[in-house]
Amino acid sequence: MKLFASLFTALDQTNKTSDKLEALHSYFSQAEDKDKLWSLALFTHKRPKRQVTTTKLKIWCQEIAGIPEWLFQESYNSVGDLAETISLLLPPAKGREDKPLHFWISYLLGMEGLEDEEKKGKITWAWSVLDKQERFVFTKLITGSFRVGVSQNLVTRAVAEVYEMEKTEVAHRIMGNWDPDKTSFEKLLIEENREDNLSRPYPFYLAHPVEQPEDNLDEVSFYLAEWKWDGIRGQLINRKGEVYIWSRGEELVTEKFPELLDLGKELPEGTVLDGEIIPFQDGYPLSFGILQTRIGRKNLTKKILKDAPISFIAYDVLEWQGADIRTSPLVERRKLLEELKSNISHQKLELSKVVEGGSWQELANIREDSRAVMAEGLMLKRMDSPYGVGRKRGDWWKWKIEPLSIDGVLLYAQKGSGRRADLYSDYTLAVWQDGQLVPFAKAYSGLTDAELRQIDNFIKRNTKERFGPVRTVKPELVFEIAFEGIQESSRHKSGIALRFPRIARWRKDKNPEEANTLTDLKELLNLYGGKTA
Repeated sequence: MKLFASLFTALDQTNKTSDKLEALHSYFSQAEDKDKLWSLALFTHKRPKRQVTTTKLKIWCQEIAGIPEWLFQESYNSVGDLAETISLLLPPAKGREDKPLHFWISYLLGMEGLEDEEKKGKITWAWSVLDKQERFVFTKLITGSFRVGVSQNLVTRAVAEVYEMEKTEVAHRIMGNWDPDKTSFEKLLIEENREDNLSRPYPFYLAHPVEQPEDNLDEVSFYLAEWKWDGIRGQLINRKGEVYIWSRGEELVTEKFPELLDLGKELPEGTVLDGEIIPFQDGYPLSFGILQTRIGRKNLTKKILKDAPISFIAYDVLEWQGADIRTSPLVERRKLLEELKSNISHQKLELSKVVEGGSWQELANIREDSRAVMAEGLMLKRMDSPYGVGRKRGDWWKWKIEPLSIDGVLLYAQKGSGRRADLYSDYTLAVWQDGQLVPFAKAYSGLTDAELRQIDNFIKRNTKERFGPVRTVKPELVFEIAFEGIQESSRHKSGIALRFPRIARWRKDKNPEEANTLTDLKELLNLYGGKTA
């Protein structure tokens, strides 16, 4: 564990890419193969299942450290991270057990099904034989909140350099739902002709945001423009007659979209498409809110499939006749995609249409109609671009429309988490209806640290009531709330749910009476919204 804990610390303490790369090189050159495998799993978000609640960890730490709950909470508020707080409060290790990373992960997984007292004994023993740095990492693994300051792209690069492999090959091999308990490092990275290659998706190519393409990009004729669809990005795979559907989050979602399983069977063998799963009916895209009604449901009834119909809008082909064609220019891949669409009549397959514009201004005018077609803006892709890995700057750009916004009054507040654990930074906003304030959104991002401190001071001085951790405050502060979408919702008092709400700015120039109304929100709903459960 010491080697991995040192890597974690090295990655966490620097922002320099060269330093992070050096630390990764050193680790992958020294670690045991089983540790390398689990490290790759952790870096690609494959974390052990959480076996113990954070409440239990807090109680056990308080008992060992011999401190009251209030002192633990004050320490946590000061530090801002639970695992770090525990590692600092526990007494020095009584002995040393320098076991490898994979030992400790197996140790954690072995707790499944045990009673709390048995889990307590195992965890407190581990704390007693690990040093402060190792305890920190171990406790991170327990809580399932393992985050490390390194991108998957940089890890891929480091492994490729250490093993003298192509970076794209490494990225492809570590994609998918491989299980570190059921494979080996050599099988994952080195061996050829593996059966699990059948289901493995390609790393998704991501776009960079752009705001003024006429000032930042080449001539408009160099780019292919498409709508930026608002759905679930996915890859539709047919290899040797087997169909797989992967989301961008590396989740296998084949069973969640049975309509696309039938479509996949009609694709030629050895085909991989990149596209967007969106709600779609009668030739037109629908609101993303409709798609949300079926996400997460275990049982997809006929009614759900009817009420929330979907299609796959294809905008790229990555594999053709079993060959990886990602290095081919976009224009060539697009021709193959159009050829494929002309030969398949399945109603669930749509081709992402090219948006024609002779100038940046013409495209800007077209972009203003994005919400009318349920899009988020335009995608701009260089005609000669290959299909890259990750967020490579230069070839693909996303030109999003401005978010919707509404002015709301701060009504409720509670303390945040992490480094904001001692500040009231999570807010509930309200709009007016018949002289009363109706809550419509929660927001906790978008303000500077200085603004947060000012608002925290206001909340403490202007609290009307307390309900557990929540404070009701005098309705005096107005904030502009930006959001990406709006939909009807029976679960909210306002009858409305916003998508990705965040604070755009503190409207110090406005009195609370000048905030928007529920009628204003409903007008936005009529213009841009959709219905959900």
